[in-house]
Amino acid sequence: MEASTKVSNIQSTYEADHEASSNFLTKHGELIAALFSGVLILIASFVNDKHSTLSISLYVLAFCIGGFAKAKEGIEDTIAEKELNVEMLMIFAAIGSAIIGYWTEGAVLIFIFALSGALETYTLNKTNQEISSLLSLQPQTAIRMNGELEEVVSIKHLNLGDLILIKAGERIPADGQIIKGETLVDESALTGESIPVVKALKDEVFAGTINIKGTLVVEITKHSDETLFQKIINLVQTAQSEKTPSQQFIDQFEGVYVKGVLIAVFIMMFLPHFLLDWSWTTTFYRAMILLVVASPCALVASITPAVLSAISNGAKSGILVKGGIHLERLAVLKAIAFDKTGTLTLGKPEVTGFEMINEMDRVELLSIIASIERYSTHPLAAAIVDYATKQGATVSTSFEQIDDHAGFGVSAVVHGSTYRVGKKEFVTVKHNPFIHFEENAEKEGNTIVYVGTEDTLIAIFSLKDLVRSETKNALKTLNKLGVQTVMITGDSEQTAKAIAAESKINEFFASCLPDEKVTIVKKLKDRYGQVAMVGDGINDAPALATANVGIAMGGGTGVALETADVVLMKNDLTKISKAITLSKRMNKIVKQNIIFSLTVITFLICSNFLQIIDLPYGVIGHEGSTILVILNSLRLLRN
Repeated sequence: MEASTKVSNIQSTYEADHEASSNFLTKHGELIAALFSGVLILIASFVNDKHSTLSISLYVLAFCIGGFAKAKEGIEDTIAEKELNVEMLMIFAAIGSAIIGYWTEGAVLIFIFALSGALETYTLNKTNQEISSLLSLQPQTAIRMNGELEEVVSIKHLNLGDLILIKAGERIPADGQIIKGETLVDESALTGESIPVVKALKDEVFAGTINIKGTLVVEITKHSDETLFQKIINLVQTAQSEKTPSQQFIDQFEGVYVKGVLIAVFIMMFLPHFLLDWSWTTTFYRAMILLVVASPCALVASITPAVLSAISNGAKSGILVKGGIHLERLAVLKAIAFDKTGTLTLGKPEVTGFEMINEMDRVELLSIIASIERYSTHPLAAAIVDYATKQGATVSTSFEQIDDHAGFGVSAVVHGSTYRVGKKEFVTVKHNPFIHFEENAEKEGNTIVYVGTEDTLIAIFSLKDLVRSETKNALKTLNKLGVQTVMITGDSEQTAKAIAAESKINEFFASCLPDEKVTIVKKLKDRYGQVAMVGDGINDAPALATANVGIAMGGGTGVALETADVVLMKNDLTKISKAITLSKRMNKIVKQNIIFSLTVITFLICSNFLQIIDLPYGVIGHEGSTILVILNSLRLLRN
């Protein structure tokens, strides 16, 4: 038994080491091949006879090892798309150099080309690392309960309705509903909120969050590929595959340009011999240099590494962009429209004031009100119950009668007296002793809830959906970036005016239905050109789709997340200005890359015609510019 355990352990260790080695080779294979080809070139350069069998054999090995990956990619793409590409130009140039006896130059060309390819792969891997870091937050196994039995299964094998056991300190493996136990859950990975959330029976829990305190039994409500974390991962992966208009243009331009270069090289292999009296060797030599220096490697590498680096940086900061095209548009936004509830505000009303007649005991009255409001599903009722319990009130269920009047309020008979809690028209008011409190509260954008018994108004609450702490700074920063801020809300004019004044927003539209929000976004597009919409609810989805860029709050509804082009994972509005700044940085670096690459290509072509530059310098100038362009793009990985 002991021996078999040792064998099993050795086998597991071997498999783990083998897997680690495989992963290392997969990630760094291109770089290893490029460096190995460089070593072979270095060894060949020390051989006295450059045209000896040993020297040529070393160069051929360097060609094959360094150029295999790019040659394979170029040939496969050419066959699939029936279009010549940059990789094919490099193959032709390297073979041409070898034909005229420039083995070293051809091998160096392959070496630097392979090195630039390895750098592009590194950029892609850095983006994939952000996905891997997200994946590590979600456990890959769960303890499934089958009667009294417990079994460890992959999260992919969990079905709707399965029961799983989650112990204290463990990450929650799947989205579900608590059916046994209560706990504190750290949801900071999803919401950015550092304070743990209390979770009890029937409460939802999410994959990737941490069960801090108690042991839970959770019923699965979503498949593993439908969890919030999986949606995030899908967003980042989709973003990598979607191309910006600039990338699409370069891709189309590449095929035409490559054909043009090959035609120019073919002409140059003959025409200068007759027109300029060049020798055949010089003519062919200059044609090979043209083939190298005119290749658009640097131009092709100007955009993709920059876009991937910017998307990776955004993902690391909690800004998920669904594609490069949306990231590119952020830089040219002229106005951003915001939904109010849950976007500019917390989306959870809080009691801001409470007044009552002096004849009653405060705690006793709050206990009665909390007991009545406990039976209402309205968000205002939940806020009142929360306020009352914090004031020391106790919640009771001893009522002779209780009725919920939808849209108006709740009535109950307590100790023979009828109490009403709700709207002004629902609570019979003959005399209002709180008129000044009411007027001041309404001016500040509060919602008023009245409490009455029989025909007497005995208490009044003011409640408000509080503005997020970061809202003012976020809007101020956007204004500094030259972006106009607009609020579109379904709330009343008075409430909207108060929130707009408090948050310092430039303009607001009140009492808007979902279709009216769409109309307003269209008008803003006519006025400003490029407009974004920020929202979190189902009613915001049409406006998000209408805007040039739709931005969803990470804690919003699934519909909003699916419709939006950008998702702010931690409900932090300051991330919008960061996304815009990142977009402007990306566009600036892309322009730098394009101008630099075109300048180098033009300079090298002219130098070749004037016979100033030789093949080694042409190789270094061309491939060196490609590496510099990629390194410039990698700066976007830094904050």
